[in-house]
Amino acid sequence: MGSISVRRLDEETLQRLRTRADRHGISMEEEVRRILQSAVSEPERLGDLAQASFGPKYGVELELPRHDPHEPYAPQR
Repeated sequence: MGSISVRRLDEETLQRLRTRADRHGISMEEEVRRILQSAVSEPERLGDLAQASFGPKYGVELELPRHDPHEPYAPQR
């Protein structure tokens, strides 16, 4: 597992990191790891959000229909 050092962070940024980490009950190092992971993760798709909000965890089994790829709509000129 790799590691990095970040130099020259201003005091306001450090204080905000401390506050945020404290609010989450974790170390600043763990808070930074989570922020970085979130920043480089794939964005959630609408279907993923629906599964997370209404999926099996909440007693709902969603069966999303399959759709063939299509060309975007382009009006005729």
